[in-house]
Formats: sequence, structure tokens, C-alpha cells
Amino acid sequence: MNPATPLNIERCWNFIGIEGDRSCPQLATYTHCRNCPVYSTAGRYLLERSIPEDYRHQWTELLAKSRTDENSQISHTLATTQITVVIFRLQREWLALSAQIFKEISPASVVHTIPHRSNQILRGLVSIRGELLLCISLSDLLNLETADTAVQTLSPVVYSRMVVLEKAGNTWVFGVDELYGVHRFHRDELQDPPKSLTQTYTKGLFHWQPSVSPMERSASGGSASLTHSVSYLDDELLFTTLARKVL
Repeated sequence: MNPATPLNIERCWNFIGIEGDRSCPQLATYTHCRNCPVYSTAGRYLLERSIPEDYRHQWTELLAKSRTDENSQISHTLATTQITVVIFRLQREWLALSAQIFKEISPASVVHTIPHRSNQILRGLVSIRGELLLCISLSDLLNLETADTAVQTLSPVVYSRMVVLEKAGNTWVFGVDELYGVHRFHRDELQDPPKSLTQTYTKGLFHWQPSVSPMERSASGGSASLTHSVSYLDDELLFTTLARKVL
């Protein structure tokens, strides 16, 4: 039997050995090719052979491509299974809108009425960074009941905010009574909304337990640790309705 060389290291066992027609006379001595010194010599040659010049480059490109494909797949999976929203409160209701349409969060500003144009939904104009934008009352649009008694808040100190939304070139501003911030939840957590007039603009409901510091939880009497039901609003329907009723 010839010693293992680059020309025959993959020949004998594949053709006359255990993987071939088993006509090799050495099988009577070694029973199996893995016990044969030719097989061992071939294995050492494969392990000790010189590395091709572009070996590392090829493997670097292959692993980089695999990592990129893996990251892209993970990003796609998260994008299709997770929903990112901004949660805020109006009156007693906790609501959420897609984080993608939030342009800015601003301190409360003076709203200037528009002669012959202001109504229950359109409050007027508000200046945001020197730009005059239309300000609406989302509470009136959603027909939310006014809270006559004290509302439990997440923090002992609550500041009202102005929210600036932008979608397809249209911009609207409305005030919120309390703002929590960004929250992510799985799409499967979204539940069907109740069939009522006040839920016309709601895609679904999800349960949310806010993350607050122990000090804020203690100051709020433990209410911050409660699980809230949040209405996830349909921003497409919201913008369409505002354009029809206001513009």
C-alpha cells in the first residue's frame, strides 16, 4: 500500500476499503480502515498541511456574512413580532401610539384660538420651537370622560406635556396629562378591544406594568406597581379622521 500523498489520501478507503468494494487485502489484518496506518498517515497529512494563502480571508468573509445574515434575521423577527409604542395618559385612560410617529415631546404651551375655526376638537395654534402647529384635543376626539375625582398617577409629581405627532407630512399637537415613555410588547399580547363607541380608534388592548423606582412606588402609595390596561390607538385612522374633521 502506497503512503498517503495529496494524490491518493482519499482513494483507497473510498474505493477498495470499508467505504468501497472491500477488496483491500489489508482489511483481513486491520478489520477496518480506521485501524490502518495509511488511514492514520492521511489524517496527519490533512491536519498538518499548509494553509492556503486566502484561507483566512475566505473564512473571515464567510463568518462575517453569516453574522450579518443572522443579525438581519433577528432584526426582522423583532420588527415583525414586537411593537414599540409611547404610553401616555388622558383623563383616566392609558393610551399608546406607535413610537414611529412621535416627532417631539414639549412642555405645555399656550394655545391660541383660531377665529371661526376653533371647535371642540381643534383647540387652535401652538408654538413649538417657533413653528405654529395645529393643536387638537385628543380627549374630545376619543370621547373620553372627564375625571371628576383624583386620578392615581405613576409619580407624585406629574407634568403635563405637549406631544407632537408627524405622519406622511401631516403634523398634529395635543396635550397629555401624564407621559410614561417608550414601551415594547409582543404582538401576541394585543387583545381585541371592546365593541364600544369610545374604542373606535383602538387597534387592541395590552396589559402593562410600569417600571418605576422604589421611591416613586412608595410615594404613589404602591399604585405604580399595578398592571394597567392600555389602549393601542390606530394612528392611520386617527390621522385620517383629523384631516377630515379639522382641515
